Amino acid sequence: MKAGREAIVDYLACAIAGAADRSTLVVRDALGSAPGDAILIGSAEKRDAFSAALINGHAGHVLDYDDVHASVRGHPTAVIIPALLASGIAARADDFIAAYVVGLEVMARIGLALGTRHYENGFHATATLGPIGAAAAIARLQGLSVEKTAVALGLAATQSAGLRLQFGYDAKPLHVGLAARSGLSAARLAAVGFTGADDFLEGPIGFFEAFAFGAEQPLRVVENFGAPWQITAPGLTLKAFPCCTASHPVAVAALELRAKGLAAEDIDQAIITFPPGGDAALVAGPAPQNGIDARFSAEYVFAAALIDGKLGIDHFDERPTRADIRALAMRIERRHDETARRLSPDPTTRFVVLEVAKKDGAALSHRVDGLPSLADPAEKFIDATRGYAAFAEIPDFVRKMTDGRDLARLLALLNQPLSH
Repeated sequence: MKAGREAIVDYLACAIAGAADRSTLVVRDALGSAPGDAILIGSAEKRDAFSAALINGHAGHVLDYDDVHASVRGHPTAVIIPALLASGIAARADDFIAAYVVGLEVMARIGLALGTRHYENGFHATATLGPIGAAAAIARLQGLSVEKTAVALGLAATQSAGLRLQFGYDAKPLHVGLAARSGLSAARLAAVGFTGADDFLEGPIGFFEAFAFGAEQPLRVVENFGAPWQITAPGLTLKAFPCCTASHPVAVAALELRAKGLAAEDIDQAIITFPPGGDAALVAGPAPQNGIDARFSAEYVFAAALIDGKLGIDHFDERPTRADIRALAMRIERRHDETARRLSPDPTTRFVVLEVAKKDGAALSHRVDGLPSLADPAEKFIDATRGYAAFAEIPDFVRKMTDGRDLARLLALLNQPLSH
């Protein structure tokens, strides 16, 4: 349960910070006008449940600062938690966390079964697996029967959609909000007897065939389910930087070399090497036009981390990228180690090697295996929420979500405007 509580703190930090983003405000104004009882995070307003799930999901991912899971190859928490918060189900804190863990497990298990083809064919796994995970979480929280749960998951799967070509645009975080809303609608329809196929995964024209031309390892959906739970092994990666996870090892390597004295003006050329498929999400290349696009540029991340010694939200906003960062990024080459295993849901397949040729003829290199993850999201919460005093109590409240207390206090804390 500790991992679940930490994930919730991390998501809420991202959602509060993202609530003021221009893109979130556009979604709220254009698509979220229906009144209701569901809270909007970082606002005193309430909306209907479906609008709230959409808006809070979008807000949680708009900065690309939210957690990731290797088996999902995407962002489970920013889909599942908004759907649960909007569900309107009166729940104890421990049941809420248990439902979240189940939703994550379902997303991760389907991700493991799909293997590499789904993502590499252009699907955004957060958007395609997210509705199913959100529906599973709500079904668990509501106590739906096995039969109704199966229908809920199938109704969620038939709403699965999201293309990776939208990375770097407002559409990417919208994927997350849409997934949360779809999962909620699927669970609600199933709860009242709505019908749908219950063999949605393995049917001859089901999810596996349609989205991946067949699952690579279909039995992984049920094999040793919950033993251990995916939230603990391999576990979530809590982001240290507000950019695409695939670039995080690059940032770590750049900061390590900077600590050893490397400066931008020393570099003649740098090479970043990934395993095959390891940079599939990094679609921006070395010349992103603005900070949002730069979230998906390994070259920009390297240059910004080396020059500034840090990476924060301000590095990835809508302003044009800085000239000094662009100049260094253009001297960086990206390669693949074709002798390495192709990147897969197995986190041990991920690595980055950074090699630098200095102008004085010297050479430096640094290798990072796996993904760096924050040990404790509390400091990130303070930084991401930018000192909004109204939300200061939230991390402590979530840490104590181990008993039968209800969530009314948490909902009240979240349903406040952004003010210092």
